Amino acid sequence: MVRILVAGAVAASLGGCATLPTPACLPPSQPMLSAELAFGRNIGDRLGVSDVEFARFVAEEITPRFPDGLTVVDSVGQWHDIARGRLVRERGKLVSIVFAENPAQRAALGEIVELYKRRFRQHVVMVAVRPSCVSF
Repeated sequence: MVRILVAGAVAASLGGCATLPTPACLPPSQPMLSAELAFGRNIGDRLGVSDVEFARFVAEEITPRFPDGLTVVDSVGQWHDIARGRLVRERGKLVSIVFAENPAQRAALGEIVELYKRRFRQHVVMVAVRPSCVSF
């Protein structure tokens, strides 16, 4: 039941992307969406998701959903653990994806989040989506 509620919350939050304003882009740029996904790598208080495991996750789950390309960057993040009353710092991966507005691809972001959380016993994956002007 909790998974259904979480999946619904993710879908609802990503559904808000439909209301993002389309920017006025100067040629040759085109309006697209930019998504950043922040993946923590700790399991408990220890590094649990290795570089090899993350690369496998990208190859198996992210790349098939976004075959046009993406960028992966090593990161160090922090968040406030309310339950334990302390600041937690952890190594992570930041994935940037640029794509044309498409309900299927917005849904794919939610799928990626849920798959990562299940596979690596994570509580959250941060997702930020914003309109962008992009040229290649």
